[in-house]
Amino acid sequence: MTATASHHLVPRLADIRVGEHDLVAAFACLQSCTEGRTKEGRTFMDVKLSDVSGVVGGKIWADTPSALSAARDIGLGAAVKILFEPRAYRGALQLRIVRIRIVSAGDGHSEDALFGAGHRLIADLNFRTMVFDIETVPNTDLRKVPSTIAQAVAKHAQRGDGDDAKIMSLSPLFGKVVSIAMGEGEAIDDPQLPTVLAVPPENSDPTTLPEWIRPMSEPDLLRCFWTLCERTELVVSFNGYGFDVPFLATRSLVHGISVRVDLLSRPFALRPHLDLYRVLTQGSRGLGPASLDVYCWALGFTSPKGEMDGSMVAPTYARGDIETICEYNAGDVAATTAVYRHVREHLLQFRHDW
Repeated sequence: MTATASHHLVPRLADIRVGEHDLVAAFACLQSCTEGRTKEGRTFMDVKLSDVSGVVGGKIWADTPSALSAARDIGLGAAVKILFEPRAYRGALQLRIVRIRIVSAGDGHSEDALFGAGHRLIADLNFRTMVFDIETVPNTDLRKVPSTIAQAVAKHAQRGDGDDAKIMSLSPLFGKVVSIAMGEGEAIDDPQLPTVLAVPPENSDPTTLPEWIRPMSEPDLLRCFWTLCERTELVVSFNGYGFDVPFLATRSLVHGISVRVDLLSRPFALRPHLDLYRVLTQGSRGLGPASLDVYCWALGFTSPKGEMDGSMVAPTYARGDIETICEYNAGDVAATTAVYRHVREHLLQFRHDW
């Protein structure tokens, strides 16, 4: 691609407008790239691009063969420079991309503008299939909130076992994420240890943590999660629709962090977010107990539940022991990965939508 002096360079994807210029250049993150054919047999590429300002779709057509070839060779999550014509399709913006390439050092692009602040904390991490799980703890002192808020928590707790701390751990409005464990779901021959992004307690020393634990703030943890989701083909969870993703999305809203990947709007779809719980139960509660622990037992896999369980995360965090929480979190990811591979082999590959 030649220098952008002859083309209008849009600083943000959100600034693209239809009809303002014939050809426009921009920097973006390549979020997805899917090849297809029209009914007439015409080859095209569906492309999804993003930066911190938003997400936009595009098409690469067969009449630009060099762009098609280049797109096939570019990995997901890469920073790219594109030349395109802004068009409207069914009332939405769609880019007709005529040139695309990976950015070079002399392009003058901003990685923070593409990937968001904190992306360097996970720059070396790349997943084809990212299996993940989170751990949460209370983050609110009820003695310091308005009485109506404290009463709302107490009233909700009374419906269960009366444990205010448990209610706050399970609510993104009163709790916080202290760890996200993630691993590669496709690494069969060379399995990788899960990596855990963790928020160390104030009374702990993060310098003593092992290398597989990456200490950071909760806002950075959330930014890293959404960045990793952008550059993976598939996100896998166990009950992620019911808990993990809504919790992460709401905590992101609390911190003013953009939720840059839609993992919630299609709860029974297999991509981009595969919730194993939804696949196995289809949302039915009439099948009996259906926890990850139960499925591991039934399928013959090592259960993630040992001396530690979810009720012990908050007191363990209060003691300053983030490493034990991360080990427990990583165990859940290892178990979820085993269930995913079993389900993929014996169920998913026979579904038309897989």
